[in-house]
Amino acid sequence: MRAVAAAVLVLVSLAVPAAARQHYAWHITKKEWSAADEKGFEAFVTRIGESGCNTSESCLRSTANPYRHSDPRWFDVDLDCAKLPYFLRAYYAWKNGLPFSYVDAVSGSADDLRYGKTPNRAVSREDIVDHGHGIDGPRALYRMIDTVYSATYRTDAGERRGVLSDFYSPAITAKSIRPGTVIYDINGHVGIVYKVDDDGRIFYMDAHPDFSVTRSVYGAQFGQSPMRLGGGFKNWRPFRLIHAHRNDAGDWIGGHMAYAENDQIADFSLVQYLGTGANPGRRVKDARFAYNGIRLGFYEYVRAAMSGGKVTYNPVYELHMTMRTLCNDLKDRAQYVDQAIAAGIEDKLHPDRLPDNIYGSDDPEWESYATPSRDARIKAGFVQFHKNLAEMIEMWIERDPRIVYDGLFLKKDLEKTYAQESRACTITYLNSAMHPVTMDFDSMVHRLFRMSFDPYLCIEHRWGATGAEAASCPDGERKENWYAALQRLRNQPERTYNIPMNFSVEDLEHHKRGSGIEAPPDIDIKALIDNMGSRIRFTGMNPVGR
Repeated sequence: MRAVAAAVLVLVSLAVPAAARQHYAWHITKKEWSAADEKGFEAFVTRIGESGCNTSESCLRSTANPYRHSDPRWFDVDLDCAKLPYFLRAYYAWKNGLPFSYVDAVSGSADDLRYGKTPNRAVSREDIVDHGHGIDGPRALYRMIDTVYSATYRTDAGERRGVLSDFYSPAITAKSIRPGTVIYDINGHVGIVYKVDDDGRIFYMDAHPDFSVTRSVYGAQFGQSPMRLGGGFKNWRPFRLIHAHRNDAGDWIGGHMAYAENDQIADFSLVQYLGTGANPGRRVKDARFAYNGIRLGFYEYVRAAMSGGKVTYNPVYELHMTMRTLCNDLKDRAQYVDQAIAAGIEDKLHPDRLPDNIYGSDDPEWESYATPSRDARIKAGFVQFHKNLAEMIEMWIERDPRIVYDGLFLKKDLEKTYAQESRACTITYLNSAMHPVTMDFDSMVHRLFRMSFDPYLCIEHRWGATGAEAASCPDGERKENWYAALQRLRNQPERTYNIPMNFSVEDLEHHKRGSGIEAPPDIDIKALIDNMGSRIRFTGMNPVGR
């Protein structure tokens, strides 16, 4: 959380004269969000998502924001992942005279409520209510973003009593998963959907501790969540302002919010946790998914459900699209590495120990410049796509009707597409001798698990350099030992938040529990294509392809 930054912003707003603040008042003109309001919010999120804005400030001031001219000149926000969805929702409510409320406190049994094994409970909420003089819009938003964090999302999807959370679990359909839907990763990350294409791909944007905003496509990087922790897709819970009265201007004054319970919401569903079939133990690991009678994996099911049952795949097109998505993720990572280098973090002495947990540290330097969570999400994306492509190739060999490939030589077309997309995806970094080093996609695949998330190491190690490329790294023996000892953690695409990780280099060298795995999973997409099986297609009696 960036509570200090948010507090400073609140002080800025309070320093503005009351008359000026009143000009930016939030007047409640509607008692609830209508279907038209929800559509308007979807369009607003889509415009921000497609704008290409790359920081929370630039998104707010982007031409994609139709309300930017009505903001005070001093109004600015710094948002991380958990705050971005709340801010977009509340900001839209402010500009459109809509009511808003949010959970302002949660409790739970874990020492760190962001990563506990048990769910948190909402214990209180803040209703943004006009008491007769208008609501100070900027101040209300600053107060909110100073309060919500990833632990706010970590609530049981099946909750039935007490203070209800701000979200509910929606059905996996194109009508329910839409721009504005939130995606919660129980490993400490949050995204917000801004587009769903006809093929069922779900595009999301997310903010980061340095307040940058990036975009990607939903997949295995979010993981599957048990129902009790409430990960996955979350829609905003419907509510209504009650016991309010109108003033002479037609604004609603006073009252409080009444929230719909799960069984009162038409598209509430626990399918994402329990599966589409029987699951008497109600455990996510026992969830099984099928669409139109076809057994599918979870992510394949989401894709099929979101495309309205178009369970067909063109392996060449899938390769093309996924390589572009993964390339975008790698380029976003490059920005973080560059920021660490610009801040001179690699010149500092390496701490004697890692943070208590590398994936969720409160250490401001590690939080701002290390990339363990980001790197793990990228690795998970590569692992999932390698699995998906292997399955598509096998389906093609077995003549599965879900494969819609009209060419004659699938292997050649995949090889050609891979080569083209690899050449088109390049990242260049300046090594420690200030010489440019350019990597293409295939190079980054082969060095992905060597890329260091540790900001105290040289840029060559940050990009997994070996041989002559690594020779310019100025790291001394101690840092080289750290780089080598961290390899087992780099091999691990899964994030583990429940294991203490304040390892010394000696702990890592002795493979202390929780310090990673011996070998990384296979992600060599080119080798998969090069070694794929083949088949002969026949037209009548004549073989036409291989």
